[in-house]
Amino acid sequence: MRRVALIYDATLAYDLCVIRGVAAYLQRGPGWNIYIAENNLKEQRLSDLCNWGVDGVVADFDNPTVASAVVSSRLPAVGFGSGYGWYAPESRIPYFFTNNQAIARLAADHLLDRGFQNFAYCGYRRNATNGWSEERQREFTKHARARGFACHVYRGRYWNSPRWADIQDALCAWLISLPKPVGLMAANDNRARQVLEACRVSGLQVPDQVAVVGVDNDEVLCRLCSPLLTSIEQGAERIGYEAASLLDGIMRGKSPLKKRYVVDPVGVVTRRSSDVLRVSDPLVAKAMIFIREHACEGIKVPRVVVAANASRSGLEARFKAEFGRTLHSAILNVQLERAKSLVTETSLSPKEIAAATGFKSVQHMSSLFRKAVGLPPAAYRRTLRAGFFQQSRPPYTSGPG
Repeated sequence: MRRVALIYDATLAYDLCVIRGVAAYLQRGPGWNIYIAENNLKEQRLSDLCNWGVDGVVADFDNPTVASAVVSSRLPAVGFGSGYGWYAPESRIPYFFTNNQAIARLAADHLLDRGFQNFAYCGYRRNATNGWSEERQREFTKHARARGFACHVYRGRYWNSPRWADIQDALCAWLISLPKPVGLMAANDNRARQVLEACRVSGLQVPDQVAVVGVDNDEVLCRLCSPLLTSIEQGAERIGYEAASLLDGIMRGKSPLKKRYVVDPVGVVTRRSSDVLRVSDPLVAKAMIFIREHACEGIKVPRVVVAANASRSGLEARFKAEFGRTLHSAILNVQLERAKSLVTETSLSPKEIAAATGFKSVQHMSSLFRKAVGLPPAAYRRTLRAGFFQQSRPPYTSGPG
C-alpha cells in the first residue's frame, strides 16, 4: 500500500474542492494510505517531509515554504494552485491550475445574455499569489469591450476581515458611483459576498440594480449570501482527480508528458444574485423572454418575430443592438445551455437530449456542442464523471519500471 501526503489549506474552498477530487479518485481503489496536512499553508511545518515515510505528495504550491519543501524532498509529487504561487518549473513537478480566461468569459457572457450594458469587476490588489484576480479582470474587461461596453474596475486597499469597516466603506462608495443597472463579476465568492453586503448597506437592489457573479461555487458561502449568489464552478474537483491519477502513474514509474495542466471551468451555477433580464427595449425583452421559454421546442426566428409582433429586420437590428448577437444565435445558446445541463445532470442519451432541446438531429446538436465546449456530448459527460479534462493524448510517456 502506497503512502501519500495531501498538503492543502482546509480554510480555502478551492483547496477543499481539489481534495474532494482526490477522494473521488481514491474510490477507484488505488489502495493509498493517506497522510493529511491541512493547516493554513503559512502554518505548515514540512522541514522533515522526507521523514514522513511517504511515497508521493499532492500539494498546494501557493506558499513558498510548502513548494520548497516538496521540491527539496525529491519525492514523486504533483502540485496545484492559483497559477501564481511558487511553482518551480525547473523541478519538473507537474502543476495544475484553472483556466482564468475561460472563467472570465463565462461570467461576461452570463451577464451579457441578461441584457447588461454596464459592467464592473471587483478584484484584489496584486500580490505574490493573486495574479489570477488580475488575469480574470483583464479577460472580463476585454470580453465586455469586444461587445462595445466599458468595464469599471475596483481592487481596493484591504484584504482581511479585521479591516471590514474600511473594506465596506470603500466598496459602498464605488458601487454607488457605478452606472446602473450594472453586471458585476467578483474575483471569487468571498469578494462577491462583500459586494452583496455593501449593496445591502448602500440600499442597492440586487439583481435589479447590481447583478453579481462570483467564482468557486462554494455552496456554503453562496447560500449564506442574500440574495443567493450566482457563481462559476471552476473545475477544482477535476484538478484533484486528475492530479491524483497523475501521481499514481508517476509512483508506478510513468513519466508525465507535460508539466503544466490547465483545467477548464464547468459552468455558471445561476442563483438569485444575477437572475434578471435587463433590457431597455420592451420589444427586445419580449423576444428574449419568448426565446428563453420556447427555444427548446425547436422554434426558428420567424416564430420569435411573430410573438414579438414586429418586422424581422427591425427586430434583428434592435436585438443585435441590445445583446450583440442575432436572434438565431440566442436561440441556439439557450438550446445548448439546456443540453449541457442535461448532459451534466442526467443519464439521457444524446438522441434523447437532442429531442428534449429542440435540435433537428443528434448530429446537429453534437456538432454545435463540440464547437461550444470542445467535446461531443457523450465524451463531455465521461470527462465530467471521470474527473478528466480534455487531452489529445495519454498523460504519460513510457518510463522505467
